[in-house]
Amino acid sequence: MTTTLESRHGWEPALSVRQVLTLERVLAGEPEVVAGRGQLDRAVRWVHVAEAADVGVMLSGGEMVLTTGVLLAGDEAKQAEYIQSLHRAEAAAVVLGLGRAFPAPPDAMRRAADRCELPLVVLHRPSPFAELTEEVQSRLVRRKFAAVSLSESVRTALTGLITAGAPLGRLLDEVAVHSGCPVVVTNLAHRVLATAGERPAVDDVLRDWERIARQAGAGAGDGWISAELGGRGERWGRLLLCGYRGDAASGRLLADRAAEALVLHRMLGGGCAQSWEEQSAQSLLTDLLGGAVPARQLLPRARAAGLPVNRRTFVPLVVPGTEPGRVERLLRLLGLSGLVAEPAGGATAVLLSLARDQNAEALTGHFAARLRDETGAPNAVVAAAAPRTAWDDVPAGLREARHVADAVADSSAALDLPAVVRLRDVHLRGLVRLLRDDPQVQSFAERELDGLLGEGDAELLNVLRTYLATGRNKSRTAQLHHVSRPALYRRLEAIQARLGVDLDDFEQAASVHIALLAHDAQQR
Repeated sequence: MTTTLESRHGWEPALSVRQVLTLERVLAGEPEVVAGRGQLDRAVRWVHVAEAADVGVMLSGGEMVLTTGVLLAGDEAKQAEYIQSLHRAEAAAVVLGLGRAFPAPPDAMRRAADRCELPLVVLHRPSPFAELTEEVQSRLVRRKFAAVSLSESVRTALTGLITAGAPLGRLLDEVAVHSGCPVVVTNLAHRVLATAGERPAVDDVLRDWERIARQAGAGAGDGWISAELGGRGERWGRLLLCGYRGDAASGRLLADRAAEALVLHRMLGGGCAQSWEEQSAQSLLTDLLGGAVPARQLLPRARAAGLPVNRRTFVPLVVPGTEPGRVERLLRLLGLSGLVAEPAGGATAVLLSLARDQNAEALTGHFAARLRDETGAPNAVVAAAAPRTAWDDVPAGLREARHVADAVADSSAALDLPAVVRLRDVHLRGLVRLLRDDPQVQSFAERELDGLLGEGDAELLNVLRTYLATGRNKSRTAQLHHVSRPALYRRLEAIQARLGVDLDDFEQAASVHIALLAHDAQQR
């Protein structure tokens, strides 16, 4: 935990009393702790040799005081007051060299030190105080220069990345390199927004995130160092070094420098129009869709991001043509939990997390109906996969929803689709989407549509697309293209002449329709 001394002196590097007692020159004096054993982790900021009885008034806190006690011998009241004055000055410890003044540890000083919880160490063998002071001071100076070097190195690296427009993840990677431990950024609700570090170590942290978040919030834990994120009088997050193995002062310095850089990065827009929350959801949904990382390994990230995952029903959705922010606001309005992001392709992906007793189909339908009302788009659709109760099945569900969204992308304006479209609704269009990259399918599409693939044929191709999508309904096609029926007939005749087909013939029309679906799928 942060002590009063650490708060006073900031990141100033220090050794603990326990560490000082392990130094070679100190060990040569055969040190023995006779009081204050529970306070050996106190920070030693400096070492003073002092014999004056009123030395406490000359201290500023954190000093280890070396004395022979020559001016205290024979006066127990002075001995007790000496210890109390050091305690009031917040000294780290007192080291008493046994000898002529005190051949054995004085009981008065030991009792006073125990009452004040001030470490009292006696040296049983003569040890030159100058040598002890030199060794401790040199180590402290080296630590201070190392801390300054670390500070400048981190500042330079992070400033360079910010100037280059690097994303948040790249900055955190740099912090992880300098810290040698997992780095986590959270919002004020302890939801994880970003992480960096070696993947197994990060996964271990996220697996136990609820406990770690409470521990970090209480400011406790060996090597768990946090720094507040905020600016202009407002706090909005926290950066956490998880299990930092260096000295605490350097860790706090590193965390502070990293926090300063992250605040600046956020104020400047971070090289990205998305918020950190949106980037977090996007990263997780992208990894789930990609399949390169097993879903089981992503579960701790989802839980740490605030997604309910225990005994839940997951509903993967894709919402074409609606920005993530609008979808997220609607979910909050409806009281639904889920992740929302735009992984790729301009379509918003949603992973709903519902309680097992909730009706997934009814809630999805309600969400889709409200989406149409909110957007004012009567043809807006939500592509939905079948609900999943196992987390391991979520990636396949997201890919299914994306496939459905791709399959209806070109038809929603021409067909009266339901608000929620599922795999069973996309029929032939869905199959063609799956086969669109097959070279033979591509050749077939080009061969069938060869007469309408020129630069000036876009209008005729659109008419053909609508005509086939409406089931060769000429009245509906004329209405959608705002032309008279005679004008439509002339265009259909031109199309048939270009392609050399009879669209009244079912088989020929079906062949052209499949070719057009394949062509559109390839173009997207």
